[in-house]
Amino acid sequence: MTIGFVMLAHSELHRAEQVVRIASEAGCPMVVHVDQRTSHDAFRRFADALTKFKDITLAPRIACDWGTWSLVEASRISAQNLLENHPDVTHVVLISGSCIPIKPIAELKSFLSANPDTDFIESVTIGDVPWTQGGLSEERFTLSFPFAWKRQKLLFDLWVDLQRRIRRTRPAPKGFAPHMGSQWWCLTRKTLERILNDPKKLIYDRYFKRVWIPDESYFQTMVRHYDGSVESRSLTLSKFDFQGKPHVFYDDHLQLLRQSPAFFARKIWPGANRLYRAFLELERPKTSANYASFAQVDRTFAQAVNRRTQGRSGLVMTSRFPGKGFENGLTAAPYAVFHGFSDVFQDFEAWVERTIGGRVHGHLFDKDRAQFHGRQTGYSGALTDNASLRDYDPEAFLRNLIWNTRGEHQSFMMSPRDDQGVCDLLAKDRLATILVITGAWALPLMRSGKPVAEVRADAALCQKIEAAFLSRLRERRARARILIWSLLEFIEQPTGPLQEIVDSLSGTESTYLTELPKTKPVDGLLEFLQELRNAGMNPYLTGETSHGQNASQEDETHLRQSV
Repeated sequence: MTIGFVMLAHSELHRAEQVVRIASEAGCPMVVHVDQRTSHDAFRRFADALTKFKDITLAPRIACDWGTWSLVEASRISAQNLLENHPDVTHVVLISGSCIPIKPIAELKSFLSANPDTDFIESVTIGDVPWTQGGLSEERFTLSFPFAWKRQKLLFDLWVDLQRRIRRTRPAPKGFAPHMGSQWWCLTRKTLERILNDPKKLIYDRYFKRVWIPDESYFQTMVRHYDGSVESRSLTLSKFDFQGKPHVFYDDHLQLLRQSPAFFARKIWPGANRLYRAFLELERPKTSANYASFAQVDRTFAQAVNRRTQGRSGLVMTSRFPGKGFENGLTAAPYAVFHGFSDVFQDFEAWVERTIGGRVHGHLFDKDRAQFHGRQTGYSGALTDNASLRDYDPEAFLRNLIWNTRGEHQSFMMSPRDDQGVCDLLAKDRLATILVITGAWALPLMRSGKPVAEVRADAALCQKIEAAFLSRLRERRARARILIWSLLEFIEQPTGPLQEIVDSLSGTESTYLTELPKTKPVDGLLEFLQELRNAGMNPYLTGETSHGQNASQEDETHLRQSV
């Protein structure tokens, strides 16, 4: 059992040299192809460094372009060279200059000895490939691609568009079923020789020279033409993100790579000194760890892609600031908004904490300052009670508060007198529970003792602001859980609504109220509302009593008795 390696390198040749040394010390011949576009000085230094290693050969250089036939040609030239000069080679492994062996070569030899006739190459029919990016799946085989996408992008796009317009298609060779997969493979000598010496080689070459990214389809398709044993997976860990770009491995991926069942990993950041030291030590002991399955590793990468594209629910920060409508949840945890309740009840914050639990704040969006729990000047996550800083981005303020305190339910008070910049977010947030007593703004105006003529404008403004807020809550796009009562409806029968609030926020219907919050004075409310009507304003959001719209002594007595 002799393993030979083909390496495709184009940059960071000092790192490639380290991998070459490992192969040489393990007694594995290697042929290295260096991109012709690599600078002459860098190539010469690399070539001189390789002279001290046994059975290491440099292949004839050609200029390589990403996504073109040149990469297949470089692989074939190097593989042909390896097979001709080393007749004892039984398996050939294709790697890149940015790969490193994450298991000892001895383990790879043992593995291939147990599977002597198996070709390890990812080979999947194009209809079953989910990872193609850029709208070119079947088209990469039916159109022609004479231009390099990275160097000649304008010509590439124009030529693709023209072929689509004239509906040009290019037939595949007879009996061909295109397959795709990772370009990093391990093939037996028998299979590789059949590919290199196939009598229809010129026909296949002519077709694949105009396929887009043929290094992901040429060998993957050719192995299916022979009666060999193919295991459709690569021995190299190489993953791609949602944009089709390869994942780069850094030093903090060390444990993941150690647990991987693969034998090589790509693509390693050149500056990952810890990885190179950990995996390229000459005398490192044979690993004995329990390797994770390929499925477990795949799940880890799937989670990484999900975290990259969706983020964590309710988290918005400098490194991930999604546009509106693309957030993964507006906030991080459920919370409650009590709109108008502080105008109706005394010490309502303390009552909520005793009855429901969690952390209850005052008016977080008060015009003067954010009223944090306990009236602190700062809160979790370095949030400040400064109104100017808060109002610069009130939605971010609320998101940060909920994120910083996740794990503990948050509630806060609100009224039409508060800053309303957060109202849109409240209405659209699925995690918000919004409880509203409409018209409660009338109570502090009534208790002010000022003539109706002086407070009429304030009452009209409060009602206008509250009506706008209610309109947002009733829009089709609203997703919050919303409960609304009018002022008169609530204070006439407070027990039912309060029980409904407790059931809603506690998540159970077995918590019966044994204590009601103390109501603030409401004496004279109906007369005050009538005076507002007489002054030309209709306080319709306060609701109506069961006795009609006109205030009377009987109505007032009934209201006081209810309270």
